[in-house]
Amino acid sequence: MDRFQAMQVFVRVVEANSFTRAADSLMLPRTTVTTVIQNLERHLGVRLLNRTTRRISLTPDGAAYYKHATRILAEVEETEACFHDAALRPQGRLRVDVPASIGQLILIPALCEFHTRYPDVELVIGMGDRRVDLVQEAVDCVIRGGELEDSSLVARRIGTFQTLTCAAPSYLERRGTPQTLEDLAQGHQAVHYFSSAGRNCAWDFVVDGKEQFVDVPGIVSVNDWGAHLACGLQGFGLIQTARYMALPHLQSGALVEVLPQWKPTSVPISLLYLQNRQLSPKVRVFSDWAADLFARCPLLSGRDENAAEGYQCKIEQPTLLPAGEHAARRRVPQDVPEFVM
Repeated sequence: MDRFQAMQVFVRVVEANSFTRAADSLMLPRTTVTTVIQNLERHLGVRLLNRTTRRISLTPDGAAYYKHATRILAEVEETEACFHDAALRPQGRLRVDVPASIGQLILIPALCEFHTRYPDVELVIGMGDRRVDLVQEAVDCVIRGGELEDSSLVARRIGTFQTLTCAAPSYLERRGTPQTLEDLAQGHQAVHYFSSAGRNCAWDFVVDGKEQFVDVPGIVSVNDWGAHLACGLQGFGLIQTARYMALPHLQSGALVEVLPQWKPTSVPISLLYLQNRQLSPKVRVFSDWAADLFARCPLLSGRDENAAEGYQCKIEQPTLLPAGEHAARRRVPQDVPEFVM
């Protein structure tokens, strides 16, 4: 039995949820696919699939084997790509995970640009702020904001964003506008954001060049930045949020910045991937494209925080080049470091 082929056949059956569709996509007779799965189960000594006349489903052993098989096949694909001309034409499925706000406001509007440059890369984008296990979940790379601690990952700094303190006019009418940091603890309340570890993010301000933390009483805590912003817009309390998210609401008057003389610390944005893997061409071009995209946005590149008007992040549109020519001429900032954490 060719165990590698059996692994490919098994994964295709699971993803197609059908022996017949898997056989068609592999251009094999259905009886061959059935025999391969039976031989694989006999070789492993476990049942991988539950079969009925209408559907198939994974057994617990089958689910575990599928997770390992997809990771192995992806690594084989990446290894082979390194020895072909994939550097000029990256290809294959690329799984990334990004915060929902960055995905919705920054990446999704620019996806046509990425697809035009790299038409053979299939993007699978997860959006959330939870902690992702890149190995167990077979994710190629993630984009995250904040200081990073996981030493098993390589981090490439691709941008930075400024945060601000603000509130809805209705809240300020009820509670008044704070004039000093001391006011925050007296008669004011905050909408807090809590991380995947379950802890509320601390409120901080830069005072005379030094970071100062302030304990602000909370009224509600959420773990989604979109929900956090929505609570602020409803007048639940003061919020500290990214300027690129708040900008249209500041311009419309739905939010008002408070304590502008004391800014919260800026937040770095990094793209992370496993350090013990060969960086595949598809991850490299996505990393370069994301760094270029963020560099074109004043609110995410560390430049003038008030430079963008209208849309949350007014991105300069580049001239699209053929994939090979773009690889040689890509506009990636040279001062964006790549480092092992």
